[in-house]
Amino acid sequence: MDEYLAGLTTEGINESTQMIDECTTEQMLRLMNEQDSKVPGAVAAEIPQIMKAVDILHHVLKNGGRMFYIGAGTSGRLGVLDASECPPTFGTDPLLVQGHIAGGDVALRLAVEGFEDNAEEGIALIERCGVTDKDVVVGITASGSAQFVIAGLKKAKEIGAATIGVVNNKNSRLAPACDVCIAPVVGPEVIMGSTRLKAGTAQKLVLNMLTTCTMVKLGKTYNNLMVDLRASNIKLYDRSVRIIQAATGVDDKTATAYLESASMSCKLAIMMIKSGLNAEEAEEALKESDGSLKKAFAQLQK
Repeated sequence: MDEYLAGLTTEGINESTQMIDECTTEQMLRLMNEQDSKVPGAVAAEIPQIMKAVDILHHVLKNGGRMFYIGAGTSGRLGVLDASECPPTFGTDPLLVQGHIAGGDVALRLAVEGFEDNAEEGIALIERCGVTDKDVVVGITASGSAQFVIAGLKKAKEIGAATIGVVNNKNSRLAPACDVCIAPVVGPEVIMGSTRLKAGTAQKLVLNMLTTCTMVKLGKTYNNLMVDLRASNIKLYDRSVRIIQAATGVDDKTATAYLESASMSCKLAIMMIKSGLNAEEAEEALKESDGSLKKAFAQLQK
C-alpha cells in the first residue's frame, strides 16, 4: 500500500455518507447537496494563493506568453473545458489558453487508464507544446500524485516557465514543482475516492477564477459585460446587440447597425458609439489602450 495515497484527504472515508446505500433517493440527494455546500468555503480559504496565480497569469499573457492546463482524468477534462471556453467568451486566440489531458483528446470521452502515471509523456507534452520561459503551466491533480502532471510542471520549471498547481490535498507531491500551489481541501468524497465530485467542483471554481479574473485584468470586459465576444452564431449575435445596448444606451436598431459596421465586434461597436470615431479610428484607439475600453475612453478625454 502506498502510504502517501492512503493518507490523502481525498482518499478518506466520509463518515456522514457511510450508509448512503441504505438511503432513500431524497436522503441521498440531500447528503450530496450538504457535502457540496462545503466546497465554496474551501475555495475561499485559498483566495490568497489564487490571487498570486492570477497576477502571474496576467503578467504572462500581457507580455505575449501563453497559458497551458495539464491534467489527467476529471482534472484534465476540466482544464480542457476552461481553455476551450476562452475564445468564444473573451475573443482570445485558441492558442493563448490551451488545455491538455493525459492520453490525448480521446481521453476526453473515454477513460484512458495509466496515462496519469506516465512521467515521460508529461515531459514530452511540454516539449511538443513548445513551452518557453514566457509561458505559464497550470497542473491540475486532485491527489497531487499524478506523475504526468508533476513531471510536466518540473520540465516547465526547468525551462523557466511559471508554474501553478491546483490540488485538493495539502503538502502534496505536486507542491514542490509549483511557484504557486492552490489547494482547496474539501474533505472525503461522498463516495470514497470519487474525486470527480467535491474535488472536481472545487477545481472548476478555481479555474473559473483564474481565467475570468485574468481576462478582466486584460481588458476583456467592460464593467461586467463580456464585450470581446464575436457574434458568430444566432445566440451570440443577439447577446452582442444586448451588450451594446447595455453599454451605450442605444436602441436595438442602432446597436445592430453598429455591430454590423464593426465586423461583428461587440467591443469595437461600443467604442464607435461612445467615442464617435469610425471603425478604423476606434480600432486604433483600442490598440493604443491594450484593448481596454475604459482606458481608451480615459485617453480620449485627456
